[in-house]
Amino acid sequence: MRTIKTEGLDILCWAMEAEEGALSQARNIAMLPFAHHHIALMPDTHQGFGMPIGGVMAAIGHIVPNAVGVDIGCGVLASRTSLKEISREDLKRVLGAVRKAIPMGFKHRDKPLEIEPPPQGARIVQQEHKSARRQVGTLGGGNHFIEVQKGDDGFIWFMVHSGSRNLGKKVCDHYNALAKETMNSGKGFIVPKAWDLAYLNADAEGGRGYIIEMEYCQRFAKLNREIMSQVIAEIFEDVTGANVLESHNVHHNYARREFHYGKDTWVHRKGATSAKAGEIGIIPGSQGTKSYIVKGRGNPLSFESCSHGAGRVMGRKQAQRTLSLEQEIERLEAKGILHGLRGVRDLDEAASAYKCIDIVMEEQKDLVDIHIELTPLGVIKG
Repeated sequence: MRTIKTEGLDILCWAMEAEEGALSQARNIAMLPFAHHHIALMPDTHQGFGMPIGGVMAAIGHIVPNAVGVDIGCGVLASRTSLKEISREDLKRVLGAVRKAIPMGFKHRDKPLEIEPPPQGARIVQQEHKSARRQVGTLGGGNHFIEVQKGDDGFIWFMVHSGSRNLGKKVCDHYNALAKETMNSGKGFIVPKAWDLAYLNADAEGGRGYIIEMEYCQRFAKLNREIMSQVIAEIFEDVTGANVLESHNVHHNYARREFHYGKDTWVHRKGATSAKAGEIGIIPGSQGTKSYIVKGRGNPLSFESCSHGAGRVMGRKQAQRTLSLEQEIERLEAKGILHGLRGVRDLDEAASAYKCIDIVMEEQKDLVDIHIELTPLGVIKG
């Protein structure tokens, strides 16, 4: 970890080669008058929208929608099965059945599922509730994935990475617009428009509304992963006779009330995972690389946080323009991994578009301990 001095708070950065775009955004956050003590950047940090991905900010009395992001509650579920080996034929059968059973990309369910009713005052959730019932239990697109893995504990695992689908985006967009409107009314500190860090008073009507709807989105995202995992577990049982022995389900885009450095704060984690002492976390690698079940070390310097994954080194369009499809496929097939790389469009999620997970894990040895190492066997991308 290195300390970067700014005109505002210090930035504690666990990424030894953080890109300038992420550092520039972190310097903006360090100038916010309600940001507390310091800003933390995880080793997978890279430029995001307003807040860098892999950024952690503790805020006193205020909430910043863009410091959580549009995919509220996005996270990872990992399940250990009772299976110790899986044949390539059975793996193909499992992945094929999963593709048929779980809607992906922009697809929704034909029949809606029952979900938690909207809380009082949750206007956006109320508007989107009917649509959300058809989106729950669906993977989505982008960097979302389902992966089957072999753990160094001797068991076969599967992992699901997904979030709150369109619901989270609608909530973020609405309250970010409200934050801009409130801020530009002349009340409080004016954040430069270019920073994309409009904020809400957590104790005012707008801030309370965002918190209610954000927390609903977290519950929705958690349920979304659970429903998909239930489907995958049933497929595993049908194909192999195995059952699920344990599961872990964690968020990495959210804000939560926590106590740090003598103050009650709203800790914003955008692409970062909670890592309290002994707490189980999940850090997935890129497509074709290892993932990790970890235990937090409770490091106060990171606000008890760790990375949420490997982190990008190039944008999606850049990856599609510059990477070789043949080379990326060859890397995966040399490892015997069943994958979804079919065309140039898929290169946005190729392993070479991401940081080396080994370096990321090395850079956060003071944040987490590796509990289980997971090697990929087959992957489905959203």
